[in-house]
Amino acid sequence: MKHWDAIEAFIAVVQEGSFSAAARRLGVSPSHISRQVAGLEKRLGAPLLYRTTRSIRLSEAGETYFQHCHNLMEGFVSAEEELRQAQQKPAGSLRVTCATTFGERFLAPALNDFVTRYPDIQLDLHLTNRQTDLVSEGYDLAVRMGSMKDSSLLSRRLCDRREYLCASPDYLQRHGMPHTLAELAHHNCLLGSNTWWLFSENGQRRELKVSGNWRSNSGPALLDAVRKGLGIAQLPDYYVEPLLARGELVSMLEQYRYPFSGVWLVYPQAKQRSVKLKVLTEFLIGRFASGLPW
Repeated sequence: MKHWDAIEAFIAVVQEGSFSAAARRLGVSPSHISRQVAGLEKRLGAPLLYRTTRSIRLSEAGETYFQHCHNLMEGFVSAEEELRQAQQKPAGSLRVTCATTFGERFLAPALNDFVTRYPDIQLDLHLTNRQTDLVSEGYDLAVRMGSMKDSSLLSRRLCDRREYLCASPDYLQRHGMPHTLAELAHHNCLLGSNTWWLFSENGQRRELKVSGNWRSNSGPALLDAVRKGLGIAQLPDYYVEPLLARGELVSMLEQYRYPFSGVWLVYPQAKQRSVKLKVLTEFLIGRFASGLPW
């Protein structure tokens, strides 16, 4: 295709968020990327990107053009994957994203073993507590916690996850133990990325909005705050079960605990025929079949 290099450059700029990052991804100079995109805009007779010194955003025309070009690129990738399917040997790049702590403790070791088994895979693992847009940011797979809300994405359950409501013995000695969900309004609730806590009441799912004087998107920071007696927190099993067993934290309101909130493998519909993604998802599901590897 005569203009494919320019289209590939444009897609990379949108997905990476900058000309320099797109250049690193494609192995060329930022000036080359800039010339390619400028030439594409000139040929189309419309601006595709609005540029400032700090950011790049799509124009209305750019939004439309990106969606069409992105689908076209996915078609090329899918075609290559199907040709590789006969060999059953996954190869090529895989971009994966996951929440930071879960990614560091559980996902990264599993992915490293996967790349050891399939050395032709080029892995790009991005750990962030931000909710990423898989399609526009070019990810093949995300590992996400809780309930799946985006119906445009496909998902497979990786493993179960329990949420514990807990506090330190010192906090409970000073403020008392809550016995109902309503009593949480009288306690300092330490917040993570979500201001709604998940419970089960009378066999029904219930989300309760809570508040307090402390909030962070970091799980380890939240765990440190609850251990130091700053308040009550809702944290997953892989953070607190060892501390609960040693008595360093106390679980409460167990009659309201939601049975399981899953950990999910999530991927765009356009990726469902990808051989390398299929091999990876099967590998991860097998790895986590018996639960989290503590």
